[in-house]
Amino acid sequence: MSRMNTFSGKKFDPMDIKAEDICLEDIAHALSLLCRGGGHLKHFYSVGQHSINCMKEARERGWSERVQAACLLHDASEAYISDIIRPVKMYLSNYAEIEKKIMDKIWERFHLNDLSAEENQKWKLIDDEILNCELRELMRGAQDTEVKELYSRPDTAEKPWKTVEAEFMQMAASLCCLKSWL
Repeated sequence: MSRMNTFSGKKFDPMDIKAEDICLEDIAHALSLLCRGGGHLKHFYSVGQHSINCMKEARERGWSERVQAACLLHDASEAYISDIIRPVKMYLSNYAEIEKKIMDKIWERFHLNDLSAEENQKWKLIDDEILNCELRELMRGAQDTEVKELYSRPDTAEKPWKTVEAEFMQMAASLCCLKSWL
């Protein structure tokens, strides 16, 4: 059995993750240090900052707190297994299975495992729309990426990881459905 150590001091096998192994502080910390796009960006831009932008977009659209929480947590598995860029991820069938297993436990931990098909569709839509904005603003050669008009203005400025970590936790605290996990 392989064990990982998390920022909060938890130790567990990520291949046999339990809902009680998951900690919001670990997610915020790890995602704030994990760079999007495999690091091939104009400057450091974290998965945590992407997640915050997704949540803000859901909030601006007036969508439920559950959808906002799903937007904030949609990449939380990457806190435990890192980020793989989409063009590669689709060829790693085992990765998708592992990612789903971990995300299922994350959804369970935060009582979001009963998201409806419509709620799941909403956070996935925002994820894709924010990704297109990020591509256009942060990747060389992607300035012609078509970006759908958003309700919010995603913040793609370079930010210190500690600032992103704190904002992630503040955003979680602003949601009644996540407040109890702080």
